[in-house]
Amino acid sequence: MFRRIYLDNSATTPIDPRVLEAMMPYLTDTFGNASSIHFFGQQARAAVDKARHQVAGLINARPNEIIFTSGGTESNNLAVRGSVEANNKYGRHIVTSSIEHSAVKSVCEDLEKQGYDITYLPVYEDGIVRIEDVRAAIRDETVLISIMSANNEIGTIQPVDEIGRLIRTLRAGGKKIWFHTDAVQAVGKMPVDVEEIGCDLLSMSAHKLYAPKGVGALYVRRGTRLHSQNIGGRQERGVRGGTESVPLIVGFGAAAEIAKCELSAEMTRLGDLRDRFEHGVFERVPDSVPNGGRETRLPNISNISFRSVEGEGLLINLDMRGIAVSTGSACSSGSLEPSPVIRALGREDELARSAVRVSFGRFNSGEDVDSLLDILPQAVENLRKLAPANSKMAVK
Repeated sequence: MFRRIYLDNSATTPIDPRVLEAMMPYLTDTFGNASSIHFFGQQARAAVDKARHQVAGLINARPNEIIFTSGGTESNNLAVRGSVEANNKYGRHIVTSSIEHSAVKSVCEDLEKQGYDITYLPVYEDGIVRIEDVRAAIRDETVLISIMSANNEIGTIQPVDEIGRLIRTLRAGGKKIWFHTDAVQAVGKMPVDVEEIGCDLLSMSAHKLYAPKGVGALYVRRGTRLHSQNIGGRQERGVRGGTESVPLIVGFGAAAEIAKCELSAEMTRLGDLRDRFEHGVFERVPDSVPNGGRETRLPNISNISFRSVEGEGLLINLDMRGIAVSTGSACSSGSLEPSPVIRALGREDELARSAVRVSFGRFNSGEDVDSLLDILPQAVENLRKLAPANSKMAVK
């Protein structure tokens, strides 16, 4: 028997025991509906309000600027579709990047079918959008810019502060334009301050923060108009109808508070684990190619292509040895196409298909890194030996 090691924390994280402890009363005796005015309902409302303060505190927002949702995908849908529908009298042009998560990209593609014009900005070998490209893409009819804070596959951090400053300058000149950032991977992994960014909308997801799946939030700056996408109740200031899931929201709040308190130390620890892993890979595995810039990136994500190896094959090989990694976004799992994020870096299809993402988390240790490094080199070598045979089989 072997010890199973989870190194796919960018896909999801285990619930922190402290988070589960905070949730338990609201899964048992304290079960009221937060919209009810009696004692049980007011207990639930107080818990939701506390969580709203905790989540707001993590990103330096006001509590009444936090709208709870079912997760990052809903937050992105509400932000992108909701903002352009509410403000389309000012224009129907959206600027986004070529490496956005599918929860943004798919919405943009759908809006394109409805007559909106979308500009997809390129990234370069380092995986980062250039501010001059953002500036050049803006037109008189541009109504929304949506650029992620940090990429979910390669971890590169985008210049959202610079974009925010650019938009504030344009607004000072009378331009009607809004700024959304998908911060699902960034929040809790790096400092995120909505005042420093200057964004109008920011998406978050609890299950990336050691809280349960099924809950997220959208930061909505005061005065930002949104067209509701979830009609049926007056919850969440009328922006998102539906009974709040009190236990999940409480868990999100507890996780946000823990992340805020432990952020600095955890960033250092995770960065050390990532660097230890990468040093070992590049020392022991020839023809290993890092994807994305090496400097401006999250501390917990490492994305490496192993030439002449299929990423899916390597993932399965490692899983059989008890180690869980990924080949990219969990939302794109099962796709036979090379990762569009890796291809956007200018990589050929072979390298895009051989990319593997290792993402470290709160419950990983140096021992986990060493275990992976004990197995990975041989796994790569074995798959490379099989590559010619696999190619002949594919031809048949």
